Amino acid sequence: MSHLKAHMTIHTGERKYACIICPKRFTQRSNLKVHMTIHTGERKYTCTICSWRFAQSFHLKRHMTIHTGERKYACNICSKKFAQATYLKQHMTIHTGEKKYTCTICSKRFALANTLKTHMTIHTGERRYACTICSKRFTQASTLRRHMTIHTGERQYACPIGSRRFALAGNLKEHMTPHTA
Repeated sequence: MSHLKAHMTIHTGERKYACIICPKRFTQRSNLKVHMTIHTGERKYTCTICSWRFAQSFHLKRHMTIHTGERKYACNICSKKFAQATYLKQHMTIHTGEKKYTCTICSKRFALANTLKTHMTIHTGERRYACTICSKRFTQASTLRRHMTIHTGERQYACPIGSRRFALAGNLKEHMTPHTA
């Protein structure tokens, strides 16, 4: 297919490239190829700081703003700043109170689809993330990553005033309270 023909499908809305696993369809073969990494689990881009892995180089680049501290997206209500536009969008649900995702089992409502997905593990009991060292299982990948600091001893969060280091961001934040009071 010529570049012009491929480009024109963006305008016509024709989605002739279909995923064989789920119902999603795409206008370009390259978009389907990227999408397939969701199903295969292929993540060839690795953060050199925290070892998180990504399917696309763009996602790694966006992730790096977490480590650099760059926060160019500001809330127009409370001025809180975020590294990514998606974080700001999620944050805005605090101000709007919008909760458009509902648990089909207990009817609890959530602002974010991911929060509902995590909540569902309460009902299913699914713990699909396992520690490779002690075999303890977790409902969330983030909880497993936090758990791994027990085994590695890694303390990536440093106090900018003193010399103390912490394994968890929350512990650093708690430590900082007396400094900022």
